[in-house]
Amino acid sequence: MSENLGDYRKSYEKNNFTVTDSAANPFTQFDHWFKEVEDSDGIEEVNAMTVATIGLDGFPKSRVVLLKNYDEQGFTFYTNYNSEKGKAITANPHICISFFWPNLERQVIIKGKARKVSEKQSLSYFQSRPRGSQLGALVSPQSEIIPDRDFLENRLKSLENDYEDQEIPKPEQWGGFLVVPHEFEFWQGRPNRLHDRIRYTGHKNQWKRDRLAP
Repeated sequence: MSENLGDYRKSYEKNNFTVTDSAANPFTQFDHWFKEVEDSDGIEEVNAMTVATIGLDGFPKSRVVLLKNYDEQGFTFYTNYNSEKGKAITANPHICISFFWPNLERQVIIKGKARKVSEKQSLSYFQSRPRGSQLGALVSPQSEIIPDRDFLENRLKSLENDYEDQEIPKPEQWGGFLVVPHEFEFWQGRPNRLHDRIRYTGHKNQWKRDRLAP
């Protein structure tokens, strides 16, 4: 099987982005772009992001998860700590998260170090989830081999009966990771592949901005 995709081309012409345009603080810049995408059309989940880790097998792996909070401390998402991604982050907390917003021809790439959020914060978020999502966290032994789909469906039915009219407990192995950034890159598509790339490096209020060649 072979398919030539050389003719798949798009000209990026919607916006431009310069150091002068950019905010001094990358969190402020991220918030500005995030809200612009949120207010625009064409993106169903503006908070969808790719998390890239180095696995226990030594290979990088990327997957899409949902960002659940951001502030000047960092970016928070939730997962099963015993999952493949959870184990990878525990072994090597240096990870990369990225956002791609094609409707505005933008992406943001963030390198940082992940750490577990407090049990109190994880519990608070878990309790805010729909019951189906809470049960799903109990049902799934994430990343483990399972025999078939019925395995999940049967466990779900059993737990629905067990916790009918009861509070659903948060699994001990389920919780949040906070990604504390040390580098941001904001990418704006431009014509002729001469894209705008502004990189921030540093920490807290000590951020240096540079323009990178596309």
